[in-house]
Amino acid sequence: MIHVVLVHPEIHWNTGNAGRTCLATGATLHLVEPLGFSLGEREVKRAGLDYWEHVDLRTWPSWDDFERALPALGEPWFFSTKGTRTFWDAPLGATDDIVLVFGRETGGLPEALHERYADRMLAMPIASPLVRSLNLSTCVGIATYEVLRQRRTRER
Repeated sequence: MIHVVLVHPEIHWNTGNAGRTCLATGATLHLVEPLGFSLGEREVKRAGLDYWEHVDLRTWPSWDDFERALPALGEPWFFSTKGTRTFWDAPLGATDDIVLVFGRETGGLPEALHERYADRMLAMPIASPLVRSLNLSTCVGIATYEVLRQRRTRER
């Protein structure tokens, strides 16, 4: 099982696109409140097209609530521009249950998570110094499909 976690997402379009990726890959989407939008907004549903109602969606009132459930969900990996190794170097396909955690669009993951999970922080390579970060929903897609690619390689 793949779990995609968005911690305090702010932009409904990104969440809708992440939801579409989760549906396409069979992943569960977890949203950790507070959210920067309402889940009932027309834009979220539009970003997820007609698939939104089929997304396996779970919401959590806080990071603390989610973190208590984390050990039962799978092996966690956190994504940040401050990660010290790239996602290519992590064994994302090594376990059956994996949790991919992403921060909010404007500030990423809270500093406390960087400290607590420093050894599990991954970055996506960015070649240009003019690019500060990649779009959140793009990162979700890249990471989720990397899990599937590594699993396929493992099964061969």
